[in-house]
Parts: sequence; structure tokens; C-alpha cells
Amino acid sequence: MSEDALQPTVPGAVLTEAPEKAESPKPEGGRQAMNPAEPGARILLKNILFLTDFSEPSEAALPFAMAIAREYDAGVHALHVLVPEAFMYTSPDATIAALETQEETAVAEMQRTESQLAGIAHEGSVVRGAEMWTAVEQAIENSHADMIVLGTHGRTGAQKVMLGSVAEEVFRKSPIPVLTIGPYARNRVHGVARFHRVLYATDFSSDSKAAAPFAISLAQENQAQLILMHVMDGAREPVRGRPTLSIADAMHTLLELVPTDADLWCRPEPVVQYGVPAERILVEAKGRNADVIVLGVRSAAGRLRVATRLSRSVAYQIVASAPCPVLTVRA
Repeated sequence: MSEDALQPTVPGAVLTEAPEKAESPKPEGGRQAMNPAEPGARILLKNILFLTDFSEPSEAALPFAMAIAREYDAGVHALHVLVPEAFMYTSPDATIAALETQEETAVAEMQRTESQLAGIAHEGSVVRGAEMWTAVEQAIENSHADMIVLGTHGRTGAQKVMLGSVAEEVFRKSPIPVLTIGPYARNRVHGVARFHRVLYATDFSSDSKAAAPFAISLAQENQAQLILMHVMDGAREPVRGRPTLSIADAMHTLLELVPTDADLWCRPEPVVQYGVPAERILVEAKGRNADVIVLGVRSAAGRLRVATRLSRSVAYQIVASAPCPVLTVRA
């Protein structure tokens, strides 16, 4: 694939075409700069990929990307993806006119976004592609991104069925951590780069445990309180092959996730509750005034469409309603 597939826009620039999905290379695994290689390793964020559709949620998420970039002395790559819209294809002439208008508007909006990034190392790109994820995947590779930041409308239920969820597609497919700012987290922009209370929630699956090093590392970096949470669903029958834990066992298992030599500011606090996982995690985050929720998530692997249609994704429910940003890490 050509390295010119994604280039930053400049005044008067013409947008580029995103690559076809079949040609899109997969980012190399294990190159996440944020991934602590060993206990006590410092979080390194060198490049932040900020996804924007120029909507109100994206505008609200931009200060988070800027604050984190300043805190970690990182650069920001702002990306907007132009995807086909059905109404454009009514006739050849109408299609050309609509495409030109769409492109001109997007380039102008990107220039405005870049003006807000003044003082931070940055670049902006507007690309056209058949689908969102292919362009995002290529941008991760080209910009050597360590984290994605994006805003979401937080739509659930029927609205999510009709409109789908770009945020969920991104955090279930991304090989790097994704920080999502939902509609209830936007008032937390002041001091956003400092996470004083980190809430890590896990169901003890391998997928959720993948996020533990990130939660621990965030707590180390920010000298933050680390809250370790597990929700036990007392209404469910025990899962075959999975032992039923007592509250004491669950609390012990939570503490075992933290290496004994982890250099934390204070002792991690285990929390075990009964109830519906998403609901209890959201209540705990609000009650603790958490600055960030950290979750491990399953990859898409054919489940994304089902989760989107039925709104059964615990991770997305938390992202959509969280009172603070949510950092998701794909196993």
C-alpha cells in the first residue's frame, strides 16, 4: 500500500482516498507505547489519534486529547473520514456537486480543528473511504498512534440500532487503547489529564484482565487511588466450568491482579458487589467521583453486529453513560 494513502491536510489541500479494506495492513501487535512492559514502567504516550466528525461530541472530546497531549508531551493526529452517503447518488451531476461540497466543508472544518491545536505538535487528515474502520486502521499505522481519543453521542436502544456505533466498532477493533468521552463525561474536561481516581472493573475473564496493567500504570503515573471492582450477578446460575467465588475470594483475586512490587501511591481498594455489571460500575464510578474507568473488551470477532443491534454490550453501556472518560483495552 502506498504511504501516501493518508496525508495531513493543509490550506487548499485535496483530500486523499482511504485504502480498500482488502489492502489494509494490520498494525503490528505489541508496539503499544502505553503498554507497561513491567511493574512500575512509566506510561509513554507519543502520538494521540483524535477521531472527529466535527459534531458536538467530537468538539467536546478535543480538549481531552489536547490536555493529555500537553501532560505527556505527545503529538495529536486529527482524522476525519468521509464515508459515502446514500442521498449523494441520486444522479451523476448531483453526486459530483454533493461530493465537492462535502469535501470543501470537511477541509474547512479540519483547518478550524487544527487552529485549536495551536501550541501542540499536530497534523490533520481528511480521507475518503468506503467505511470508517479501514481508514482508522491505516491512520493508527501511519501516525504510530499510542492512544485513540474520540467522543460519542452515547446513543443506546433504538437509536443505536438505527445509527450504529462508531465508538464501539473502534474500541472493539483497535489494537491500541481507546479513550472515549461520552455525553455525561464532558463536564470533566478541567484537569482531565490527571487521573486521581482510577476505577478498573473486571469479570476475571482473560479479556478483562488485559486492561489491568493499564489501570495499574495509570495509577502509578498519576499517583492515583486505584479501585479494583468485580460485580457478581447473584441472579445467574453458576457458569459451567467456572467456579463460583465468594466475596472474600473475589476480593483476594482482585488484589492478586496487582504485582507486589507495583509502586502505587496507596494500597489498591478491592470492591465486590452484587447486581447488573454495567449499572453497578456506573453507580460506583459516580459515587467515587472516578476520573477514568478502565475496561478490558472483547474483540469484534463477529459479535459487534449482534451487540449493536441488541444493545447487550456491557462495555458500550458504560461508555455511553459514564460520568467520566472510559479507557478500553482490547485483549
